[in-house]
Amino acid sequence: MRTEQEMFDLILNVAKNDERIRAVYMNGSRINTNIQKDIFQDYDIVFVVTETKPFIEDENWINVFGELLMVQEPDKNDHAIGMDVNFNLYYGYLMLFKDGNRIDLHLETKEAMLAEYGIDSLTLPLLDKDHCLPPIQQPSDIDYWVNTPTEPLFTRNCNNFWWCIQNVAKGIWRRELPFAKQMFDRVIKDLLDEMVSWWIGSQHGFEISVGKMGKYFEDYLPEVYWNLYKRSYSDSNYNHLWDSVFATCDLYRLLSKDIATQFKFKYPIKDDKNMTEFLKHIRSLPHDAEGIY
Repeated sequence: MRTEQEMFDLILNVAKNDERIRAVYMNGSRINTNIQKDIFQDYDIVFVVTETKPFIEDENWINVFGELLMVQEPDKNDHAIGMDVNFNLYYGYLMLFKDGNRIDLHLETKEAMLAEYGIDSLTLPLLDKDHCLPPIQQPSDIDYWVNTPTEPLFTRNCNNFWWCIQNVAKGIWRRELPFAKQMFDRVIKDLLDEMVSWWIGSQHGFEISVGKMGKYFEDYLPEVYWNLYKRSYSDSNYNHLWDSVFATCDLYRLLSKDIATQFKFKYPIKDDKNMTEFLKHIRSLPHDAEGIY
């Protein structure tokens, strides 16, 4: 596997030797000093080019970066299904190489660059042949910090959680595994994750990132909370899914009550009590029942 230095040397040499490439900058985790580096980090690179068309027309030009295992061209895929994509302004390549390295390369014209450069707080200039890159702040992960919840956001999350949990129960009782699992994993777990993020943020003055999809939850949750969180994951067994539902409710209750206390929000105790009793009732309801009560 090529080293980080070898990859940066390659990327910058390609840019320096190609007059069509006028500037280079980088986004992403490799410039985030608050996270530990590892072998799976991508190189999120932007080439500011005079025009995109010559690159797009030459399908083999990306081979200069190494032997490819697979490449994805998201803009091409989006355009193929009718989405509005302006190839004249930007174009992207996601490249996985046979040595395990990955470059997510974005081509953009100066016009496109001026519209978005520096919007992402994790932005670092690497090369500027024409001094076209505007001055920006030193890179930081501030854009990825957990936002402080407002009371309406908190109330909506709680209401959605305790309302939508009944759909999971209904799906389990009906033995509709895809519905039950997707309602749980895509709706309930998203609401839990938002509450987990708020709780972690509250412990760090909301100057912290929990990572994409909560990937740093384990680093910031106390062990007892992390163990509950792990129990929110289930397989296809309905009894195991029920266990995960109640573990999720337990963790959600702990975190949301704490948030409510910290911010003097109103926690829906009645909804919590009523829906928890309802869940317990549905779990014990015979599969051939002719009425819920």
